[in-house]
Amino acid sequence: MPPASGPYSKEIWAPEIHHYDGNFYVYFGADDGNNDNHRIYVIENASPDPTFGKWTFKGKVADPNDKWAIDPSSFAYKGVRYLLWSGWEGDKNVQQNIYIAKLANPWTIDGTRVKISSPTYDWEMSGSPPSVNEGPEGLIHNGNLFVTYSASGCWTDNYALGLLSLQENGDPLNATHWTKSPTPVFQKLASSEAFGTGHNGFFKSLDDTEDWLIYHANPQTNQGCGNHRTPRIQKFTWNANGTPNFGVPVKINTPIPKPSGEQ
Repeated sequence: MPPASGPYSKEIWAPEIHHYDGNFYVYFGADDGNNDNHRIYVIENASPDPTFGKWTFKGKVADPNDKWAIDPSSFAYKGVRYLLWSGWEGDKNVQQNIYIAKLANPWTIDGTRVKISSPTYDWEMSGSPPSVNEGPEGLIHNGNLFVTYSASGCWTDNYALGLLSLQENGDPLNATHWTKSPTPVFQKLASSEAFGTGHNGFFKSLDDTEDWLIYHANPQTNQGCGNHRTPRIQKFTWNANGTPNFGVPVKINTPIPKPSGEQ
């Protein structure tokens, strides 16, 4: 349970669990009741089963800028651990960008943040201000690194997934080495009862042969960022050029095969 008061006592958003070096870590965004103070925090559990053991608060995860930050996600690429998040450039709620930084350890940023995406296309601007890039997720396939993110306001039906691709042999901390897809790679589909499709994650099938997408969406139009959103999963494939192909949202309540390897 969060403390009754203090900097991480309210508005706990987008927790993500990661397993590094034998320990489990949960990253999350939280504030003290004032949204301007939203920051990223992490807790640690040394138990081999994260549903047991003791969770220890490790602290705030911030670079020297220490600006508004939400939606943390961590990944390792070529032996280096990184943190992605959505944040403000300054102290005003006018635009959310995607940032990346190297981690010295799971609770400490090494260096300063690098902005790798800002809302620039019309499809990223629905509902603005503020204009939104949020919910970044790393995805690695055949040595290639991608980052998906959610664009436009979650309060709109047009909340959709964008894609950033790192150039071959690129440096994740060099903003010029990233290319943004000019169109959304996953978006609403009325016939599938899927509106505001975003804030995704990825997982592999148990036998490691399939790639799966998890995301949330509303079943009807104009339902915003509230409790109408439901989690949905579906398998995705890969294009000939090595980029992910997420297809279109599967219609709600459609039976699909279980991920490969499950009974």
